[in-house]
Amino acid sequence: MGIVRTEEIKRTEIEEFQRMLLSCASVHRRKDEEGLKRGPRAGPGLVEDDEQDKVVCVTSGVSYLGRAIVNRLLLRGYSVRITVDNQEDLEKLREMETTGEMGTGRGRSNFWAVVAKLSDVGRLSDAFEGCRGVFHTCSFADPAGLSGYSKSMAEIEVKATENVMEACARTPSVRSCVLTSSLLACVWRPDDPDNELSCVINPESWSNESVCLDKKLWYALGKLRAEKAAWRIAEERGLKLTTICSALITGPQVCGRNPTPTIAYLKGAPEMYMNGLLATVDALRLADAHVSVYEAMNHQMASGRYICFDRVIDRPDKAAGLASEMGFPMDKICGSSTSGELTPRPRFELSNWKLSALMSRTPRCCFEESNVISDVHRFCR
Repeated sequence: MGIVRTEEIKRTEIEEFQRMLLSCASVHRRKDEEGLKRGPRAGPGLVEDDEQDKVVCVTSGVSYLGRAIVNRLLLRGYSVRITVDNQEDLEKLREMETTGEMGTGRGRSNFWAVVAKLSDVGRLSDAFEGCRGVFHTCSFADPAGLSGYSKSMAEIEVKATENVMEACARTPSVRSCVLTSSLLACVWRPDDPDNELSCVINPESWSNESVCLDKKLWYALGKLRAEKAAWRIAEERGLKLTTICSALITGPQVCGRNPTPTIAYLKGAPEMYMNGLLATVDALRLADAHVSVYEAMNHQMASGRYICFDRVIDRPDKAAGLASEMGFPMDKICGSSTSGELTPRPRFELSNWKLSALMSRTPRCCFEESNVISDVHRFCR
């Protein structure tokens, strides 16, 4: 969905898929070594089996995306611990449980909440204790979006992510972390008059900090720096990490329930629209992506960064639809000079092939190294 197929993309995808298959082919050879690594991280009284992998924690689980991830985890039989920032969020969680927003039937008894501020590493570590995985979804709280996403909030985003990663590293039971990043951490690059930059935006692409600063794109800057900090700490502390670079999140009442990130994401939307880089993703699909990546991590089949989107806003009618969906004026999407009447001439192309391949393939295709070439042709035909 939303993948523009060019020769450059195909070549990039084949190389990436070869790396994935070769990595997956060595699963069995690494099991003994992985077992040795995991031993010291096992907490007291924890059972070393698949059931323990079903105990996870979701930070800011009452956020728009957090709720979607929690719901998906419950439906797949996970026991979910949710961190909230204060007692008000606990009350909100109780209301959502009553109305069924957090799952139905048996699932309701499989989640519980703890108050743990993202500024308190010790409390976060206590909250993570006993969990195999952590989903870090949100790094700030801004009630009703009153203050907007400022440069200071970008700094809060980075510090909170550092705290979560440090808490994961300190907690013996935690083995994996899935971090929600943003597509904005990939797409903002400097002007390229000599056409030296690749036209393909894929998981290897990173935004430029100077561009974000010059354009005052604080949300992009916060996500970019937070993701880089997470990768640095994961490497230093030996923590298994994947990141999902999400497009603009959509879904029922998203702007009312998720105002600050939505408004902040769309700063610079006209430029992204004209360059073919404005994309969206439904919250439920994004939640499915998080769970799929986490489960693949447990089988040594997922690593690195993933781009997640399901729609590219590349025509005036799509721009008009997004503006209506968000309740924004058209020029917020397309800019005042176009008023949505001009079809963009994209300079860049987005590829979510890596994530789509992970979510569609079965584990057995990765077990034999001899299958690499045939699998590459099968997936790229």
